[in-house]
Amino acid sequence: MTLPVPPLLVISDRHQARRPLEEVAEAVFAGGCRWFSLREKDLAPEERRALLAALVAAGRRFGALVTAHEDIEAVAATGADGVHLPSGGSPVAAHARLPGALIGASAHSADEAAALLRAGADYVTVSPVFVTASKPGYGPALGLDDLARIVARAPGPIVALGGITLENAALCLSTGVRGLAVMGEIMRAADPQATVECILRVMSGLDAAMNPSQSP
Repeated sequence: MTLPVPPLLVISDRHQARRPLEEVAEAVFAGGCRWFSLREKDLAPEERRALLAALVAAGRRFGALVTAHEDIEAVAATGADGVHLPSGGSPVAAHARLPGALIGASAHSADEAAALLRAGADYVTVSPVFVTASKPGYGPALGLDDLARIVARAPGPIVALGGITLENAALCLSTGVRGLAVMGEIMRAADPQATVECILRVMSGLDAAMNPSQSP
């Protein structure tokens, strides 16, 4: 399954968000993003499933994909569009349970990313690219050089995650990643819609520069 267009993944974190997640998602979709994933691993299963169902309904209105982190059964129950697996998850098992869904997975090294993609993941997030306020102390930052090396070895789409901001988005994309995953930059934003619009302008501008023949 191909990545959503544009390939910007917004990951939820209600502890950082300035508004209820349903409102953040609506703003994100209104800004042009078409890919949102519910994380919220500390929510009770019933509450998390109800929230996912509400987000799926919102996504449908905008033609956006809504996925969830880890909770395959919630995805199946709500008709969500896919699941993002933790490090060590099984893309094969996820595809068997969710045929036709978008299956992603987390990786933190070139070997791990390559193994997950060969196992059937549709994309892999590689993190943390930069030091991130969302997960302080979460492993050493890879940096752009290591990210580029991982992309070069990967047999499939890599999505950069960890400390991605408006200021460094273009640098990340210049490494050859297929997409960006953002959490804190959007969750903490006073205006999530405007923040998404700015990031998408950076993404579209770089794509136009790298593919001039496709520009009008």
